[in-house]
Amino acid sequence: MTEPDRLTVGRIGKPQGIRGEVTVEVRTDAPDIRFAAGAVLLTDPVERGPLTVESARDQNGRLVVAFEGVPDRNAAEQLRNTMLLVDASDVPPSEDPDEFHDTQLMGLSADLADGTRLGEVTDVLHLPHGDVLVVRRAEGAELLVPFVKAIVPDVDVAGGRLVVDPPDGLLDLA
Repeated sequence: MTEPDRLTVGRIGKPQGIRGEVTVEVRTDAPDIRFAAGAVLLTDPVERGPLTVESARDQNGRLVVAFEGVPDRNAAEQLRNTMLLVDASDVPPSEDPDEFHDTQLMGLSADLADGTRLGEVTDVLHLPHGDVLVVRRAEGAELLVPFVKAIVPDVDVAGGRLVVDPPDGLLDLA
């Protein structure tokens, strides 16, 4: 039996204050739903959860969350770097054809337009400047590919592949 797909909606950062609140790096376009009071979030590592949101607020552009059962700063510190997840089946599909969940992209074959195989997408990094695909090459090296339409013009989830149109020098970085 396979485990259901999980989507990352946030990562717990540092404690905020002394009452057990934490900052959360948001990785969802629906934080008001995912971090609403009463929402239950799965965790990675799994032994740290599940966590139930007690309250959430914006503080100077950062999300600050209190979880049930996390009474103080020491308990909050133990949650640092915990990934917050939801079951993918709980998230409605996007109406935007150019929007994908990380789990849809991982495992896709990354090919050049002429069909030459670059490798396999093994991860999606959400960096401050934008999303980046991690492509594992056949020889084991990793290639980082900015996930923008100009470089990844075609994503065929059903067909199991995506097309990479690399700018000059990108392939030399692997």
